[in-house]
Amino acid sequence: MLALRFAALLMLVVWIGGLVALGGVAAPSIFEVLDRRADGRLLAGAVFGETLRRFHLVTYLAGTLLILTLIVRRILGPRPMRFGWRLAIAAAMLATTIVSGWYVAGRIARLQQTIGAAPSSLPAGDPRRAEFGRLHAVSTGLQLVPLLGGLALMYWELKE
Repeated sequence: MLALRFAALLMLVVWIGGLVALGGVAAPSIFEVLDRRADGRLLAGAVFGETLRRFHLVTYLAGTLLILTLIVRRILGPRPMRFGWRLAIAAAMLATTIVSGWYVAGRIARLQQTIGAAPSSLPAGDPRRAEFGRLHAVSTGLQLVPLLGGLALMYWELKE
């Protein structure tokens, strides 16, 4: 059981730590450094977009393993405290990450391809700039689900 609990906690640490590191450190740093170049915002968007795409792959694996560890612990016993809630939260975390990584990120990439420049270089009234801003906000908002859900799961895991 200890190995399964450790695996679950490790998956949460990778997931939550990655979200904090990417959103709080990597993205601002990438955009700040590359913004000094003429094509900097476009390049920064490409670099961070690829970084996020790869991180999503890590989180798909982490979410799947997290759910599996919960289910195996339930089968082998003792049943994890608040099992139903924990399973629902882990499933919601994985589902929102999949939506963000496949659907929203795909729409952002297609929009950036049609724009051919940094969305911030478009006039303020351009509907493509507004659409990019909306999709970016949706993507950011979706990441709150695994962040907050992961913190709740970490609390329960450490409390148990």
